[in-house]
Amino acid sequence: MFTVNATDVRKEWADFINSVVREKPKIIKRTRDYVFVSNIDMIKEMLKAYTFTANILNEDDGTVTISLNEIDIVVNGKDEDEALNLLVDDMIEYAEDFYNDFQYWYSAPNRREHLPYVLNILLQDNSEGVKKLIKCQHGKN
Repeated sequence: MFTVNATDVRKEWADFINSVVREKPKIIKRTRDYVFVSNIDMIKEMLKAYTFTANILNEDDGTVTISLNEIDIVVNGKDEDEALNLLVDDMIEYAEDFYNDFQYWYSAPNRREHLPYVLNILLQDNSEGVKKLIKCQHGKN
């Protein structure tokens, strides 16, 4: 494994950050701990495969239900646009909750696999960016 010693990083902090931002990610080793450091663009590239598939169902009452496959989120709105906006809002709220109470969510075996999806949501600039991560498919109820 390619690692950089934590003591060396501390001594040359500015150079280390510059090399990570402009060149490549690095792994810092401190005793038995390892930390991966990267710039945001590279992280976004690593996470771009973590997109979402949503099933759209037209309900008998005229409303629209959308369910997300990768994370257990289901919303219902008066039409498809409203439901999609509600879905995006719930995805952002879930990602923020996951991050803010990280130890709780990451330690849950059924939630650990959500991490790359959560990070991808959090790295989007706005709700439109999150919306672009979703591929919608119409289903039958």
